[in-house]
Amino acid sequence: MADDVEDVLPRAVALSWGVAEHPQRGPKRELSIERIIDTAIEIADADGLGAVSMSRIAGDLGFTTMSLYRYVTSKDDVLSLMQDAVCAIPIPPDDELGRRGDADSTERSDHDWRAGLRRWAMANIEVIQAHPWFPDIPISGIPLMPNNLAVLDWGLREMRGLPLTDAEKMSTALLLSSYARAVAIVERDVSRSRSADAPPAHGEAFTAALAELVTPERFPDLAPLVSSGAYADSDGADDQDDFAFGLERILDGIATYMAARRSGEPVTPYEDRPEPIPRDKAVREAAKARREAESRLREARKNEREAIARARERAAREAERAAR
Repeated sequence: MADDVEDVLPRAVALSWGVAEHPQRGPKRELSIERIIDTAIEIADADGLGAVSMSRIAGDLGFTTMSLYRYVTSKDDVLSLMQDAVCAIPIPPDDELGRRGDADSTERSDHDWRAGLRRWAMANIEVIQAHPWFPDIPISGIPLMPNNLAVLDWGLREMRGLPLTDAEKMSTALLLSSYARAVAIVERDVSRSRSADAPPAHGEAFTAALAELVTPERFPDLAPLVSSGAYADSDGADDQDDFAFGLERILDGIATYMAARRSGEPVTPYEDRPEPIPRDKAVREAAKARREAESRLREARKNEREAIARARERAAREAERAAR
């Protein structure tokens, strides 16, 4: 049976489950898949994913590059196993939030699932905070390795008993994990930019300079945020936790959806994705013409406002002269 499983699974997946055939080790058992992956993670943590190579791993371990291929078939295997290894995170026990089959109230049950999914989403971010290279490994399909599946199982546990179908639970897990991943990547990249030798994108001088470019005529809804400093508030002076705000709104939506399910009310159907705009030369030219027309309209409106202001000033001066 184990042979059949190994035959249908990718090599890295089979290795992660311990069902792949392992090479015969030397008498000192100096090299192992675990040591190879641990070393690769140390390299990536220190120097980034681009520094991970079979030759670098072998050199750090003190072996030849060819010796690694007795354990893994390619660098892709190493990357997949690295990704699964760092997902071996502490998972809270099943009863930590006091969940019981006979929850004493709907309010308590709602508190439990929200708190559980909130913690689960944050755990997704913490993996990337600890290993910034993690999202640089492309997603090749559904989770198949044990640590990845353990994290997913935790998320599904937090939805146990909720009025959601299996497909809806998986969609919810994808929604939350994708949101957490996106936020973590933005936070990582912003952190990297702050540590680089670049002028700070905040402060009164920066806001004033940006306000000269982001004018109300061209950006009528963005300009007030720029003028107030809210747009370039990279230091979080407004006390707004963007991740927490977005996460709570997602959970609000899930709660509203489930409330409709419980009451028997019809839920809002989702529509198919809109067809993508054809990448056609005529479409591009029409879009360019639209932008140019909008620019001319904004300029005309600006001129109109200025003309009205000048007319009012003239009228005020004439009225003042007439009063004298």
